[in-house]
Amino acid sequence: MHQLMHRHLGKVVAGAAIALTGTAAIVAVTLPAGAGADDASRARPAAAGAAAPGRDPGQPPPGVVEQVRAQGESGQGRDPLTDDELRRARELALPRPVRGVAKDVTGKPGPEPLTTDLAELGPSEVGLADPPRRANVSYYDYASDRYITKTVNLTTSKVESTDTQRGVQPPPSHDEAVEAARLLIAAPLGSGLRQDYRDATGRDLTGPDPLAVTGFVYRGRAEGDAPGALAACGEHRCIRLFTKIKNGQWIDTRRFVIDLSARTVGRLG
Repeated sequence: MHQLMHRHLGKVVAGAAIALTGTAAIVAVTLPAGAGADDASRARPAAAGAAAPGRDPGQPPPGVVEQVRAQGESGQGRDPLTDDELRRARELALPRPVRGVAKDVTGKPGPEPLTTDLAELGPSEVGLADPPRRANVSYYDYASDRYITKTVNLTTSKVESTDTQRGVQPPPSHDEAVEAARLLIAAPLGSGLRQDYRDATGRDLTGPDPLAVTGFVYRGRAEGDAPGALAACGEHRCIRLFTKIKNGQWIDTRRFVIDLSARTVGRLG
């Protein structure tokens, strides 16, 4: 481990890197002692002011496990998009001809999906009892290096607007981060990452599956000096990575920039 901490790439990142990750809060559901799934499904809250038999009146009532409400095809008002609405929005935003021209992060036909979110209402629609349901669908077309957002009206099944921008780089998706890790592992500059992984685990690193990766955008000259081909970043889709061995240590790969548009790997500093 002492050697791993001083490798040319690795410097296994410990405490400080952990601060870069989100913190999940665990919410517990309290059940009566000895209660199983069948007991929980039959549990009912006691009437207001009445204590359940055998329970101290000063204690709060036991938790009740309820079934998740069945999801309908369409939400109401400002409800989050349902699974059916998400699917419909993406299908309406990406008709077949567009899918054949555009390319995703791996070079396959079809643009790379990024986000699908409930769209804001117009000023005249705020306060309506049944406002229209719209979705903003965004994706990145690697064939043309364009960031595209379409607003889809789910009530009328029509695309109401399309916004196309170049040089705009939204946060990368998980799939883009995984593909960036794949390119780094396979590149000559990835030799240090491969060696650090072997030092830590005793196994060869041949793909991104053993790693947990989070990507963040690198915008080239907008962030300072961009050596060599990295000057194209910003116009190209370029990613840097936080890299961690699953259930293991962090490995510092932040100096490496993966150009997903050109499918090349460079190094800062």
